[in-house]
Amino acid sequence: MTAALGAVVARLPGTPGVYRFRDARGRVLYLGRATHLRQRVGSYWTDLRDRRHLTRMVPQVARIEAVACDSVHEAAWLERNLLERAKPRWNRTRGVESPVCIVLEHRTGAPRLRVAHWPVVETPGRPAPAVETFGPYLGGTRARLAVSALDRVLPLRYTADRLGGCDRDLARVRGVDATDRDRLLAAVTAVLRRQPAEVETVREQLAQHRDVASTNLAFELADRIQQEIEALDWVVAEQKVTQLTRPPEDCAAYGWADGLLVCFRIRGGRLCGWEQRASSRQHARPQLDRTPPAWTPFATRAAELGSRLARQG
Repeated sequence: MTAALGAVVARLPGTPGVYRFRDARGRVLYLGRATHLRQRVGSYWTDLRDRRHLTRMVPQVARIEAVACDSVHEAAWLERNLLERAKPRWNRTRGVESPVCIVLEHRTGAPRLRVAHWPVVETPGRPAPAVETFGPYLGGTRARLAVSALDRVLPLRYTADRLGGCDRDLARVRGVDATDRDRLLAAVTAVLRRQPAEVETVREQLAQHRDVASTNLAFELADRIQQEIEALDWVVAEQKVTQLTRPPEDCAAYGWADGLLVCFRIRGGRLCGWEQRASSRQHARPQLDRTPPAWTPFATRAAELGSRLARQG
């Protein structure tokens, strides 16, 4: 690694995000995501491990760019969206996690949670039940584990009016019946809407179940509950780069800092374009004024990081 690239890596934050490498001609070589940007990007010049196919790419890297994200989940979505629009030469895949939603059906007398592929497609000619859709999320396994976590501490499905014999017994063991339906429905909805107090309450209850299982030497159950906790953290993490908006959002978000203008293109509610170039504040002002306020902090932070990485020495 050259001294200049080493200085750039040292300026990267220790946060989740997306990074890309460019060659001396400005062509994008590779785009990836990271849980810890500084460590991940720096690893390309230390030990590539299972990325040996990139050995010939690394000497071509002349510039590093990055966007910091508010969660690993957000970084995963941003990487996927960008790769679907254009896959650089050295990228092998476009993202392997399945996009899904969690659907809360609250038909009269029969509420339930289920995981569905995203986008959710309604069956023609068949009346849709009363539903609320949350997400989208990457990873069907994680989403199903999150639903299992909610069912463990907020057993909404056992409040249905008509339960089979086994489910009636389980409802009795769980101590719930139809009179608990509205309370549990409100709690499940609050968690999936990422309301902090409700999320923390459910997380604490899951941790208690895990600790009891571990104390009772039920280590497989304890491991399963830990996976559910991690899955719940995944689905409630902040994630704005792919949204369920009606109608889908189309806009451009601009951020400027120290002579660098960053532009994000949002199409159909998905951030799928990322560009940056030198610009004076005066020339950037019209684009900044058109940026939706909800996107301003994200775009400004990206411009600040971009300008810091572009600094010489």
